[in-house]
Amino acid sequence: MTKINIQHMMAESGVAFGTSGARGLVSQMTDQVCAAYSLAFLHGLGLAKPGQRVALGMDLRPSSPAIVRACAAGIRQAGCEVDFCGMLPTPALALYALAQGIPAIMVTGSHIPFDRNGIKFYRAEGEISKADEAAITGAEVELEEKSLFSPPHPSLLPEGEGADANVLTVNPAALHQYRQRYTDLFAADLLSGWRVGIYEHSSAARDCLSDVLGALGADVVSLGRTDTFVPIDTEAVSEEDRQRGLAWAAEHRLDAIISTDGDGDRPLIGDETGNWLRGDIVGLLCAHFLGADTVVTPVSCNTAIEASGLFRQVIRTRIGSPYVIAGMEQALATGGSSVAGFEANGGFLAGNGLTVGRQALAALPTRDAILPALAVLAMARQQGCKVSDLLAGLPQRYTASDRLQDFPVANSRALLDSLQRDDTAYRSLWDDELGAPAQRDLTDGLRLTFENGEIVHLRPSGNAPELRCYAEAGSMERAQALVTLTLQRIADGYK
Repeated sequence: MTKINIQHMMAESGVAFGTSGARGLVSQMTDQVCAAYSLAFLHGLGLAKPGQRVALGMDLRPSSPAIVRACAAGIRQAGCEVDFCGMLPTPALALYALAQGIPAIMVTGSHIPFDRNGIKFYRAEGEISKADEAAITGAEVELEEKSLFSPPHPSLLPEGEGADANVLTVNPAALHQYRQRYTDLFAADLLSGWRVGIYEHSSAARDCLSDVLGALGADVVSLGRTDTFVPIDTEAVSEEDRQRGLAWAAEHRLDAIISTDGDGDRPLIGDETGNWLRGDIVGLLCAHFLGADTVVTPVSCNTAIEASGLFRQVIRTRIGSPYVIAGMEQALATGGSSVAGFEANGGFLAGNGLTVGRQALAALPTRDAILPALAVLAMARQQGCKVSDLLAGLPQRYTASDRLQDFPVANSRALLDSLQRDDTAYRSLWDDELGAPAQRDLTDGLRLTFENGEIVHLRPSGNAPELRCYAEAGSMERAQALVTLTLQRIADGYK
């Protein structure tokens, strides 16, 4: 047996908690590290009980099966049973765990680069909190390493076909329940007559999404399917994907294009012209469609949320789903009757009191991609308009974002420190083009609101060595220009 202090292991391995789960380079995510994290989750939060089932799932990254194997070994060492749900979207695993009243572990790196991966943890009640993260990192576990190497790889056999107790056989119940959540909620002819493209790439949601859209009457067109993992970031859509959207919409005469990130918890939605909608605008539309009176959203999201006047209360948080969930819990505790949360990446968190028509929507307080996609399509069908027309009545505030990859965290912190310390430091980035900052918001990174009403927000990514930049302005072109200008000048001066 090997005794492992999780805090020391984090420092030595480089695999640490970010904005959503523990993440690191694939080379750092050894069997020992992944099994130890699983043990620390179950023991540190008091979830390890004899015979306790633990739901386990994964995305399509090539490194995910090996990590699943190590997590399964950790679950078994804790005296628990592995309920392997196979390859599926993260929200599908979360919904299943919530319904079954069991903890869950999802192996996914979401949108981060190919050479990285991660592990997300769920209590029976939903995503772990920041306090839970602290309990995990403060844990010490004893690891029996010899059990990590049998079997050599997880088997993805259908349920009932595995003879060995150590072989992981797939329980299809989680994926079935997730599909049914939406096929039961929306009318079977909702999308009849519509031609909807699915940008499939390597998304864990691609087959499920096709099944759901087809069941709701859409003529589904498969686009861009690949066996090579593609790290789609719904907050920083590549120029290649921008052009793909436009070309696909024209070639196939589509009414909409739907996609997700790698693990299916962040949507990417294109209108009939192939232009991708911003995630925070998708969240705004979805929250309104579901009848939310209170919205919880990070500080990086578009101020059109408040300016729209559609919600009784808007609560702003730090970036990351644990903070949004904490804000949703606060809203419910203080009288919010119907509460929704969403992030700039489009991931939508359904709280209590939401409805689709007259049907109650069961809460799912974790990021989901399929719900906001269906809500946008349903709104357009109900209003008899195109997807692009849904934006016409919203305040004319536009956001753009991008990132500098391979940008050390130390450089990001030095930059933000200088901008906070020195009133003239910002001029080295923007000269006098924006005027003086009228407001500095330090909720998460540095968000500067200038006298002309434009906003630039800089923050280090919590998941990778990247610097993210968000900008808001009166036109999409201006917002994008601010992001491009800012990141280019930072890259020239700080790398």
